[in-house]
Amino acid sequence: MHGTGAAADSARGVFTMDSTAPGAAPQGLEVFRRGWQTQIGDDVFQLPDFSPDTVGDFRVKGSVTKVHNAAIADLHAASATRTADVPGGGQDLVAMYVVRRGAWTLGNSPGYGDQTVSAGQFLVRHLGRLTAFETSADLTAKFLVLPSDELKPLLGKRAVTGGADSAEMRLLTAMTDMIHMTVGELGPAGVAAAQATLVELTKAVAKGRFDDVEPRLAPALTQAAKDLADRRLADPWLSPAMLARELNVSVRTLHRAFAAAGEQVSTYIRYRRLHEARLALSAPSRRLSISELAAHWQFADSSHFTRAFKKHYGQTPSEYARSSASFPPPSDPYAASDEPDEPDESR
Repeated sequence: MHGTGAAADSARGVFTMDSTAPGAAPQGLEVFRRGWQTQIGDDVFQLPDFSPDTVGDFRVKGSVTKVHNAAIADLHAASATRTADVPGGGQDLVAMYVVRRGAWTLGNSPGYGDQTVSAGQFLVRHLGRLTAFETSADLTAKFLVLPSDELKPLLGKRAVTGGADSAEMRLLTAMTDMIHMTVGELGPAGVAAAQATLVELTKAVAKGRFDDVEPRLAPALTQAAKDLADRRLADPWLSPAMLARELNVSVRTLHRAFAAAGEQVSTYIRYRRLHEARLALSAPSRRLSISELAAHWQFADSSHFTRAFKKHYGQTPSEYARSSASFPPPSDPYAASDEPDEPDESR
């Protein structure tokens, strides 16, 4: 466990540490905090308070580098970590989390809610204050802190997520590795260029996730997804992920296109399945039982199907079947319900 790096100037700093050796864990967090404050500085990112368990067992090794108002941390954590419930503190920066192994969960914050970055994923968002987080044991991750001037207008209140293997992300990762190796030899112009490059590559990563959701494209994408869902309603694999894959867009893009019209993908699928089941119940030569209808339209079981049907139509399937002559099927297969959405009970 050690800190290294020549005395840092205001534009750069670097330190490495390893608290995974036997007996090193109890002082690991203090060494990490001291290295951060000395070489990186609280003006870039203020470290939060941590839980007592984390303070007593902080088994982490890695390296941290500062370039102007940006910082890059490559971390390999053997122990789980968790902040205090209310870390507190104000800040104005953009943070990126790139997880290769394990998971990094970001606590509830205005506009986002809890978010988990799993292995092979990244998340980038603007931070207006410190928020709680926790990481799993056996975590391998990269954490970037970036100035918000150019990135905040681009991100707005969006938390941009995606796979960590895109070409833009691979280029950003390679650049962070190069900065770790060369920052001590860079002159002032090189340090400034390194930060600017990090910002520009982060822009490219973010744009790659939402450039394809311009408002004028959302209605066409939504309709294409509905048409595809209508053709696959009985398919057990029908889901937002399957639709996004078939339409060559991200799941986030698909959800945002539906949200622009005030709808949800899973809700549309559930209501369409309920409508088709209702048509079958009212058919003169109905052949399927309630449980068979539930299975055919991909509800978990007949109980889930019955609850969903009654919530939407005000009757159980059996009640509707007995009174179908007095209650013809609606002409609108996606009639809005005044009741709040419930979790999707289809498979």
